[in-house]
Amino acid sequence: MSLIYRTVLNLSRSKISYIRGISNLQQHKFSTSTFLAARKYSADHEWVDINGLIGTVGISNHAQDALGDIVYVQLPDVGTEYSQKDECGALESVKAASELYCPLSGKVTERNIEVEGSPGLINKSCYDKGWLFKLELTKPEEVDGLMDEAAYTAFLKSTHE
Repeated sequence: MSLIYRTVLNLSRSKISYIRGISNLQQHKFSTSTFLAARKYSADHEWVDINGLIGTVGISNHAQDALGDIVYVQLPDVGTEYSQKDECGALESVKAASELYCPLSGKVTERNIEVEGSPGLINKSCYDKGWLFKLELTKPEEVDGLMDEAAYTAFLKSTHE
């Protein structure tokens, strides 16, 4: 197994649904920033990573830090359909409770059962093991209305001034 192939698999198994051969991988250069650049953020501090028509949703590092130690997670049920900005769940911490809002319209296809059993995963790894749910996008054009990492960073700075 080539080094490029192992690196891509280790960086993000959920980002790559299939690989058409090592020769295809050798034609492209992958890095962590390539994957992070694709992450989009909502003004409600949810993030979404897009892979085709599937979006993986979680809360940002800023949000988990503001909440503190998360002790309870209520995730949306698989099969439920949401419109963008619909309330779809809740998080509770030792400091506060917060609603989850769906960053994009879609149908929930999976929920992170590990997070339900160990909500602290969100604090430890909000962008990796602490993802919350996945949804099949019904209006992919809504992605254009979300912020990239640079815009989200600027948004955070503007809200703290």
